[in-house]
Amino acid sequence: MKRTYWGLFACAILVVGASACGNAGGDSEGTSALPSEPTTTDVTVPSETEPGDASYPERDTFIALPDVPGVTDTEIRYASLALKANNPLGTNVMDAFNEGIDAYFAWRNEEGGIYGRQLVLADKIDDEFGLNQAKALEIVGANNRFGVFVATLIFMGAAELNDAGIPTYVWNIHPNEMAGRNNLFGNAGTGCVGCTSRVVPYLANLAGAKKVAAVGYGASENSKTCTQTQAKSMEKYSADLGLEVAYLNDNLAFGLPNGIGPEVTAMKDAGVKFITTCIDLNGMKTLAQELSRQGMEDVTLYHPNTYNQSFVAEAGGIFDGDYIVPGFAAFEYDSGSQLQQKFVEFMDKQGSTLSELAMVGWIDADLAFTGLLEAGPNFSRESVIAATNKLTAYSAGGLLSPIDWTRQHAAPTPDQLGSGYAQECFSAVQVRDGKFVGISDNGEPFLCWSNSTNDWSEPIPTSFNIG
Repeated sequence: MKRTYWGLFACAILVVGASACGNAGGDSEGTSALPSEPTTTDVTVPSETEPGDASYPERDTFIALPDVPGVTDTEIRYASLALKANNPLGTNVMDAFNEGIDAYFAWRNEEGGIYGRQLVLADKIDDEFGLNQAKALEIVGANNRFGVFVATLIFMGAAELNDAGIPTYVWNIHPNEMAGRNNLFGNAGTGCVGCTSRVVPYLANLAGAKKVAAVGYGASENSKTCTQTQAKSMEKYSADLGLEVAYLNDNLAFGLPNGIGPEVTAMKDAGVKFITTCIDLNGMKTLAQELSRQGMEDVTLYHPNTYNQSFVAEAGGIFDGDYIVPGFAAFEYDSGSQLQQKFVEFMDKQGSTLSELAMVGWIDADLAFTGLLEAGPNFSRESVIAATNKLTAYSAGGLLSPIDWTRQHAAPTPDQLGSGYAQECFSAVQVRDGKFVGISDNGEPFLCWSNSTNDWSEPIPTSFNIG
């Protein structure tokens, strides 16, 4: 079965009743700064140019566009629709996401904007967890913003925004809502929750484990599917890596209100040395504390959502040795990407803390800007959408494994070879002495496998930097 790596990036937003699957934890605090010295890497260059390239000579050309919603002679105005109030995970989504968008717009505006206009995030709307659809309808009805940015746990307004023809840029943890909707874009291609992956088996093997476990919440169908798929991934490569799924529990109580003592005891009795999880940030802490209490500090955890340096540092060493995989080139690698360097620079200029959700906002803003550049100065919502849908290798300047928007609106399935990403790639860090450290010996930000086959092999260190 063929995988698209979105499943590892976004398989653990675990909200009861939410049709979401992603990495929502760890958004409120910063991570460590980039390395000060660049690393020489082999570069795999995507096919098309990206923002900053001299291939856009019309960037300063002004054409009056009186009939384009959200566009004045001086501004291109966007709205954001994101979660703040009533967040059941307690993480910072809305503010962090908007900080990334604001920082990106500040960079491009400092350069002179685009087509004689400034980029403006004019409205920052809280969807309050349950009001995403209602707020989306308000945006559609007002029809006074050129595009929309969305970061939410329940994307109930997807159809409304898509059907209105509004360019929409999303924290893409919503495979069901995103599938087949060609006006919706995100920081990842549409994913496959049930597709196996080589990433977790690779990390288990890297940790030296033979007996492994997979755990998730029973109240969330996405968590259950994620847990079962992780176990299947281990089993798929068990002959290659000598792995045995010694414990599987996809029925944990959401949030672990009664702790996880009996389950950890069962894993201890089974000889488990590596645990892959589909649970939230605070659940990971509860699990790690219980492992420590039962003398299992040598067990390695795979974290889908703990890319939060302050949270990890304040945990007092209980995550040391664990692996964490954000959905982009981790900050701990110097990818050589201009977009990575500018992210750090402009987040600092506005006094914001580096965070995972801020990077998602930054990437989404870059995709919006790229669509404008590709559409040209006589742009409209329709032409920006059409131009974005022609991008065959969008990598956000090397921050992402390239997305082919000509085909990655469609959701892959486990039996469709090559239907998702051309490569299965991940960027991982390990916690050492309470800090994140890159795991790539060569310094490249990604480790990748070709998706031309799903056979086991060692991943190839890869950079997608185009400057």
